[in-house]
Amino acid sequence: MKIYFPFLLLLLALTKSTHAQELSIEGQFQDLIKKSNNYQGYKVVKKEKLYTLRSNVSDSIKGFKQEINSLDEEKTLQNSSIDQLTRELESTKKELAIYINKEKVINVLGILIQKSTYNLFVFFSLGFLLLIIVLLFVRFKNGYNIIKTTKEKLEETDNEFENFRQRSLEREQKIRRKLQDELNKHKK
Repeated sequence: MKIYFPFLLLLLALTKSTHAQELSIEGQFQDLIKKSNNYQGYKVVKKEKLYTLRSNVSDSIKGFKQEINSLDEEKTLQNSSIDQLTRELESTKKELAIYINKEKVINVLGILIQKSTYNLFVFFSLGFLLLIIVLLFVRFKNGYNIIKTTKEKLEETDNEFENFRQRSLEREQKIRRKLQDELNKHKK
């Protein structure tokens, strides 16, 4: 039993100190005041309890300071992360603006031209070329019709000339026969 008694006292002391540490600082102060004795209007506190309370308060303060330091470090890390992300966002926004501007322009023969201007130029050029093609087609058609009419007139003229030549040839032959007949008549 003698061996168990100091062990039991140690266990009881640890339980009480653990119980004291489990209470909040306010709870420990109230517990200290409640368990202290009164002497001529004063509260008499046992030194061990006061030292224990001071130790607990000091531990709590150290814990709070460590927590504050860790939170400060975490805040610093988060702020640096936010700053880095903000810089990356700005960089991405600039790159996006550059790409959007590149999407709006087109490089033609080394000259940057807005796509709308380029499209307008291409459509007007195509319209102008189509107009020229239509005008050339109309002129060609007119020229073809003139050539066709001229060929028809030429054929008519050739036919008339051929008819005239044949008639002239026939008349000439008739005149020669008459002449020959007359010559033959005069010779007889």
